[in-house]
Amino acid sequence: MLPTFCKFLAIFCIFAKQTYATTNLSPGAVGVHRRFEYKYSFKPPYLAQKDGTVPFWEYGGNAIASSESVRVAPSLRSQKGAIWTKTQTNFDWWDVEIVFRVTGRGRIGADGLAFWYTTEKGDYNGPVFGSSDRWNGLGIIFDSFDNDNKHNNPYISAVVNDGTKQYDHTNDGTTQLLSGCLRDFRNKPFPTRARIEYYNNVLTVLIHNGMTNNNDDYELCMRSDGVNLPKNGYFGVSAATGGLADDHDVFHFLTTSLHAAGQVQENQKVDNQKLTAEYNEYQDKLEKQKLEYKKEHPNEHKDEEDFDEFYESEDQRELRQIWQGQSQIAEHLRELSRKVDEIIGRQENTLTLVSRGLAANAGQALPPAAAGSVPQQQQLGGGGVVSRTDVDLLLTNQNVLLSSIREIRQLVGDINVRTDNIQTNQKHAPTAQIQSTGYDVQTLIAEMRDGMNQVKQGISHVGQKLASAPQGAAQVANCPTGSCVGVTLFLSVTVVQLLLVFIYNIFKNRSEAQAKKFY
Repeated sequence: MLPTFCKFLAIFCIFAKQTYATTNLSPGAVGVHRRFEYKYSFKPPYLAQKDGTVPFWEYGGNAIASSESVRVAPSLRSQKGAIWTKTQTNFDWWDVEIVFRVTGRGRIGADGLAFWYTTEKGDYNGPVFGSSDRWNGLGIIFDSFDNDNKHNNPYISAVVNDGTKQYDHTNDGTTQLLSGCLRDFRNKPFPTRARIEYYNNVLTVLIHNGMTNNNDDYELCMRSDGVNLPKNGYFGVSAATGGLADDHDVFHFLTTSLHAAGQVQENQKVDNQKLTAEYNEYQDKLEKQKLEYKKEHPNEHKDEEDFDEFYESEDQRELRQIWQGQSQIAEHLRELSRKVDEIIGRQENTLTLVSRGLAANAGQALPPAAAGSVPQQQQLGGGGVVSRTDVDLLLTNQNVLLSSIREIRQLVGDINVRTDNIQTNQKHAPTAQIQSTGYDVQTLIAEMRDGMNQVKQGISHVGQKLASAPQGAAQVANCPTGSCVGVTLFLSVTVVQLLLVFIYNIFKNRSEAQAKKFY
């Protein structure tokens, strides 16, 4: 019973320690101020500029930078590359988050990737995962290849060097490592994330294995106390391949400086004073340059107007908005007053009709009305009767009349609009086309009128000749049969022919007008 209890207690202590380490990862929980350092970070999009450079960083070897990632070492044999910050850090404690991906075709990859914090920049083609050996600082190594044949790779290890030790490749650095964990970071469906924190001489490394898309799904890899790292170092990432090759891509490198609360306030005061002094110096310099420019170019400022007149101040804008709002409210009130006056006028007309009926029957005795009843009708002078139904009918007829007038007004407006559109289209249309169409129709009508006049003159002339001829000749001239063409039939045939000619000309003109649109 006792051994079982001891085992349970040991497991509980280990679990409590891991939980405490995980929950106390974020220094914000213990009152530590975090500040993002953009000069020691990179992330997509636009990670690399158009000229291929990464702002505040420099890379070399076989590294390739793009807008989305930095390929530190490509999947070719014996490739090495690295990327380093241009300046040293100006803070003591920091938290770095790296998002990377190591992918390859084979089941086993090589060699690996490393994170560096050193006093000097490493090599771009060095022997230790693409960087220099005998470094002074910290190296977090993501080793893919098993050199010691202990089947303990991929492995993540932390190695601290003072600049005198040579890295032990044969044993994968196991004789020099500070701490480590066995984690597989190759060929994962999502990018792998590593979070490295150094605060109060405590080094903590957490790993996201890339099996989920939850960015906060970290696991504790190592935690070491009493780690003394040099101040003012460089950050870097390097990678290398050997006989086997993987693609080593880094997507994010996010650096956050950690500060105590009091230290942050002092730093903020210093920064604010510095920025204020720089701003005042810039303003003085700008005013001096303006005065010098005016002295050198006096003619350009004679006709110069005050630009403040062209731009309204905040008070003027606020007053203008208030005035516009008040004007809109006043307009709505006027509209409501007009409608109320209209309603009152209708009521007065109705009351006038009722009062006239009451005045006409003032001398007649009215039957007593029942309690709560309303008089339904009143008799007017001359025998007329005005009832409530008649008044309602009158009002209804007036409303119908008003709606009809509105519809007629709308119809007339539509006709005017269409007429204006037709005139506008005719103005914008080619002038020759409009003149030709109108000219042909008018000419055709004139020709028809002249033809009818000629036909009438010819018929009247024939009639005069027949009337002036002798009786016998007239009898001889008469047709012996009824097959002779009469005047009415002749005129009808002539009119039909003219109509056909008129229709044909109209169709011809329309066809020519449609054909001209294609030119």
